[in-house]
Amino acid sequence: MSHVSIATAGERAPARYQPSTKLGVTGFGFYVYLLSDAILFSALFATFAVLKTATDGGPTARDLFDLKNVGLETACLLTSSFVCGLAMQAAEARKPRELASLLGLVFALGVGFLGLEIREFGAMIAAGAGPDRSAFLSAFFALVGAHGLHITVGLIWIGFLLVHLTTMGLSESYHRRLFCFSLFWHVLDVVWIAIFTFVYLLGVQP
Repeated sequence: MSHVSIATAGERAPARYQPSTKLGVTGFGFYVYLLSDAILFSALFATFAVLKTATDGGPTARDLFDLKNVGLETACLLTSSFVCGLAMQAAEARKPRELASLLGLVFALGVGFLGLEIREFGAMIAAGAGPDRSAFLSAFFALVGAHGLHITVGLIWIGFLLVHLTTMGLSESYHRRLFCFSLFWHVLDVVWIAIFTFVYLLGVQP
């Protein structure tokens, strides 16, 4: 009887201690990376908060920021985040053509956002309000530029996802990479909402 009990317990043990899936391990590792990114942006936000009034007699946020342009940027990024969610659903439903179209739309919206941001930076620099003009502008370009750099990385990532989808299909590794990309893109969306609120909206207040 004891032998049977031990065997039964031994058979049941694996059910309790299932090994982590690759998606779970990858997701955990990527959450750690996102935490490090959160620390980076927290430091940049704190720096901007300290230096936002250090204009050295130069232009202030109210003189420089165009909320119409920033509103278009925000619309592009929020829409791209929604479309990214639809892409995840298409992947779960195993619809590669729909997934490719949705990822292409995310890419186009990301390019639109980045183009508007580059135009904003170019206009500011042409007006003599570059990052070397004042501590305020240095902090602004560092914060918003870091976010733009992350968007650029995301666009390159989409390119690799589309190539992978075309050549290898909806494999298990593809789902892991798409999952990580989705986390990355949604976090950038949250960071941009913080930038839009605390840098632009509050910056133009009297």
